[in-house]
Amino acid sequence: MLRLSKKVDYGLIAMIHLASRKTGASASAKEIADAHRLPAALLAKVLQQLARSGFLAAAQGTNGGYRLARDPESISVLDVIEAIDGPVFLTSCSTSPGDCERTPGCTARRPLGKIQQDIQQLLAETSIMQMTAREGKRGPLVRIRASGAEV
Repeated sequence: MLRLSKKVDYGLIAMIHLASRKTGASASAKEIADAHRLPAALLAKVLQQLARSGFLAAAQGTNGGYRLARDPESISVLDVIEAIDGPVFLTSCSTSPGDCERTPGCTARRPLGKIQQDIQQLLAETSIMQMTAREGKRGPLVRIRASGAEV
């Protein structure tokens, strides 16, 4: 099952929180954690990881905290996921085809590879700004297309 880790979930929540603020405004890890009822210690580690990856800028002092280091339109959901958890993949054969004894005759490998590509493309095309704009609104954020047909 494709599942986002808690760290990715918290990272996306924090990125959306920061993107919804006035441009350049910062927020502390505690402020974000309190606003979304997240564990502050784990969120702080995730924010540090996102800062090391260049998505956030950190400042210390009375007006310190974290702010977006890039335009939220240029940061994709895939960027955040990969910065925190590494590459997204459905099956191990999609990244290491030689690891499975069934690879030569496998009928699922190619279709699953296509599904993985579609998921990665969807995540890459969905920006943090799009997620911010959808907050509190009804209707789909994205339309999922499978093999060219809308689902």
